[in-house]
Amino acid sequence: MNRIVNGFLPLLAPPAGGSGAESMVPTLITFGAVFAIFYFLIIRPQNKKQKETQKMLEALKKGDKVQTIGGIRGVIASIKDDSVVVKVDDNAKIEFVRSAVSAIVEVKDDKKEPKKETKKEKEEETAAE
Repeated sequence: MNRIVNGFLPLLAPPAGGSGAESMVPTLITFGAVFAIFYFLIIRPQNKKQKETQKMLEALKKGDKVQTIGGIRGVIASIKDDSVVVKVDDNAKIEFVRSAVSAIVEVKDDKKEPKKETKKEKEEETAAE
């Protein structure tokens, strides 16, 4: 056993030619590069997706067709502070926590369609320019 420990001791010693600070620089650069890769490939996209999901949950309104994390699809019948009542069938309504909504399938448009311009109005616009 003593032979094994004595065989590993030279491997643990600092390099003979330089000081300890010089050998730390490549190690720190490597750790910095690994952290940067993790940040740009894992942490940043996750934060971006979380913000998008939060915006989607805040934008929920009555009449939107939604899908829950369980795969249930329906139309929002009512919205409370932290829950949503989804109408699944004519007589079936289910209450979910807001965070259980995974996607908005179809957004209810409250806006009326814009009035189409007639040929006469278009001609007047071009003449005014």
